[in-house]
Amino acid sequence: MDDSAASAQTQRIDPEFTAYPLRELAAAALQRAADLGAEHADFRAELIRHQRIGLSDAALETLAESADIGLAVRVVVNGTWGFASAVDLSTEAAVRAAAEAVELARVAAPVNTEPIELADEPGYGDVSWISGYEVDPFSVSAAEKIALLADWSSGLLSSSRTDHVDASLLTVKECKFYRDGDTTATQQRVRLHPALTAVAVEAGGRFETMRTLAPPAGRGYEYLTGTGWDFPAELAEMPELLAAKLAAPSVGSGRYDLVIDPSNLFLTIHESIGHATELDRALGYEAAYAGTSFATLDKLGSLQYGSPLMHVTGDRTAEHGLASIGYDDEGVRSQSWDLISGGILTGYQLDRRMARRCGLPRSNGCAFADSPGHMPIQRMANVSLRPADGGPSTADLIAGVEHGIYVVGDKSWSIDMQRYNFQFTGQRFFRIEHGRLAGQLRDVAYQATTTDFWNSMEAVGGPQTYALFGAFNCGKGQPGQVAPVGHGCPAVLMRGVRILNTAEEGSS
Repeated sequence: MDDSAASAQTQRIDPEFTAYPLRELAAAALQRAADLGAEHADFRAELIRHQRIGLSDAALETLAESADIGLAVRVVVNGTWGFASAVDLSTEAAVRAAAEAVELARVAAPVNTEPIELADEPGYGDVSWISGYEVDPFSVSAAEKIALLADWSSGLLSSSRTDHVDASLLTVKECKFYRDGDTTATQQRVRLHPALTAVAVEAGGRFETMRTLAPPAGRGYEYLTGTGWDFPAELAEMPELLAAKLAAPSVGSGRYDLVIDPSNLFLTIHESIGHATELDRALGYEAAYAGTSFATLDKLGSLQYGSPLMHVTGDRTAEHGLASIGYDDEGVRSQSWDLISGGILTGYQLDRRMARRCGLPRSNGCAFADSPGHMPIQRMANVSLRPADGGPSTADLIAGVEHGIYVVGDKSWSIDMQRYNFQFTGQRFFRIEHGRLAGQLRDVAYQATTTDFWNSMEAVGGPQTYALFGAFNCGKGQPGQVAPVGHGCPAVLMRGVRILNTAEEGSS
């Protein structure tokens, strides 16, 4: 497999998927589209498996499994998109889908005001790619997974400081076959998201929660058993941390210096940079779920997005990244590129249509469909803030703060439809006094505009502080689609950020 991730060489693509005559189906569909006059045609087949397990207080509450299989044909006819899909992987279905896609394009062409043109992309021949993992989570029994979650939950419940525990595990295996005139790509990626939330309740009814910091990851079952995250260590310290959070004083509103951990900062990156640098949003072609963007095309190369220390990349190649893939759903080979360099907006995330629309030589591989029944749309890459070579440790960043807050873990957020005014909370907040942690705080939210926030960044942590986080559930489009997205970042030091007391705000 010439493009497989190095750590996955011993894996193979799901035999149930490869048992289908995928190349024959693609050839039949593409030939039919060409015979009917399509200027462009591509074929996609997918098998996507989901499993969701949920426990409440160590007792099984949810066990749900599903599989989505089907094929899709996308065409351009008379400068107009056409798309059709089918749930059966047969030659008849593939040929029928091609004809339906062409017919839809012909029907829509008279009302299309902007001809569809796609940026060129080299052909790659017959290639394959598999994400980096060791143990396919679907090869592990549900009983074993439930037992592991129950054991973790029971450990938390054994502490007198924990009253309730919710545990969950979501696993996905995505198999894709893509073919156009010059590229045939067969791919498979695995991802999983474990989470435990502990609850402590006071006699008077006031309560606090604390969720594990372990991020979702493009890894296999080994992630839960020792590779990539130390779950026993995190779970062992949670009851004491939760008790301290429950007893912590409420924060006073004002301006504070913040040291922000990657487990919190990734979400701020997602909302204020990830969505803002999607080119279709910046151009006004897309507004679903996350709105448009203040970072419009006229600002490219001039907008001072943040501090000169700020270097943000879009990346579809990061190992274990949730948005990592070998080739996107338009046959574009995955790559990495700059979005913000030296604090200046220097790039966008785009697909082949947006690339040609703006006169760019090629797409950077951001087309993705979440199922065979959906047409690919422009989706977010792994958008990451790069660490500083030789940069400080988290302890060094904290040591540079006289009076501030250390923010750990993500929770709730709010941001406007231009991705500009925002507010974020977190899982854990620690007072910083004279360069040292001095106990926890409650009811903390930080508020800023995107450019004020990122321009307040005084220091960027070194590679030893860098971590890759992300989410499974980034929504976009109508009909709505959901995509996994990754965000890596180091710890950072931000000066003079406005802090709100959420308890006071909620009661006002």
